[in-house]
Amino acid sequence: METIDAAKLRSEFLQVLRSRRSSEVTLKAVAKPKPMPKAKDPNKRQMSMEEKHRLSVGLQITLSVELGKPVADPMYRQTPLPSFSEAMESCPKADIPNLKDLLKEENVYLITEAGEQGRLPVLILSINESNHQRKPAVVFLHSTHKCKEWLRPLLEAYASRGYIAVSIDSRYHGERASSMTTYRDALVSSWKQGDTMPFIFDTVWDLIKLADYLIQREDIDPSKIGITGESLGGMHAWFAAAVDTRYAVAVPIIGVQGFRWAIDHDKWHSRVDSIKAVFEEAQIHLGKSAIDKEVVEQVWIRIAPGLASKFDSPYSIPIIAPRPLLILNGEKDPRCPIEGLEIPKSRACKAYEDAHCPDNFKVIAQPGIGHKMTPLMVKEASDWFDTFLK
Repeated sequence: METIDAAKLRSEFLQVLRSRRSSEVTLKAVAKPKPMPKAKDPNKRQMSMEEKHRLSVGLQITLSVELGKPVADPMYRQTPLPSFSEAMESCPKADIPNLKDLLKEENVYLITEAGEQGRLPVLILSINESNHQRKPAVVFLHSTHKCKEWLRPLLEAYASRGYIAVSIDSRYHGERASSMTTYRDALVSSWKQGDTMPFIFDTVWDLIKLADYLIQREDIDPSKIGITGESLGGMHAWFAAAVDTRYAVAVPIIGVQGFRWAIDHDKWHSRVDSIKAVFEEAQIHLGKSAIDKEVVEQVWIRIAPGLASKFDSPYSIPIIAPRPLLILNGEKDPRCPIEGLEIPKSRACKAYEDAHCPDNFKVIAQPGIGHKMTPLMVKEASDWFDTFLK
């Protein structure tokens, strides 16, 4: 079985993320006087790549944070507008009669880089309590066409159970969208210009910066931060957990898939249909009469370098070990074919066994379910976080 160097893979992924960042980043490093040079100690142990990665990701920085207000009219890119989610409403919650009155809502913006998309909207719910004990936190990530406000039933349920519940608008969604076609236009522009990564990767950069912010909060236990999401949000959660070890527990829902496997086995059609405009643009540019596997591969290379190769699930899923990881998919999901998870699942099982914590990894493929988050998945995710974060 191929050996995966986790620190090296994280470092390479960070390099890709940094390669398309705005040049003027509005994050200020804490300046410290440089010590006088010392003679090298021949007996001093050299830092491993993993230690260097943790140091670089966890560098103390002063984030630019702006206060916001609740969004009165959230933007959804769906007609008719979504109004109810049976799955989210089923989320376990504490029996608190006056829960709405006890909820504390915060709306803030984090500046993750220069430019319009570098302004990250964050919604945080918690119970307003007199004690100042640090609590576990869970980050929730929405699916395509939705926004952070859509996730409110989950945020309220987790807040009722003692969590700091956090959600964001992913790139070109919610407050970061100026029209119904903002995300579509960004994907097409990424193919044409090659200067952004709107599919998955740019939002993963935001999630690294979000972790910078969360670990500095006095009400959050920095060792107990979980992350989850649905569909596109599940992919965000997967890659954020892979690259940033500060996300201590991960539960990607209907998001984990094998991009390379889908190309090789001609199972890419449903995924392509979810963001078809960029593939249609590539088809024209490449002089093809139809979208084929070559078009699919070239799009992934262009808009998310490494997605269907060295950062794909057979490599990025195992490096989440030993941190608890629950993958929730539908058995019949055409966007995330369960057959494409056999290799990443096998490799992850070995990684968790090698780390002496096989119970920290689990894959559930709900029978008969396609690309849909279900009440069962919500309950399993809830139980997983309660087991490993409480």
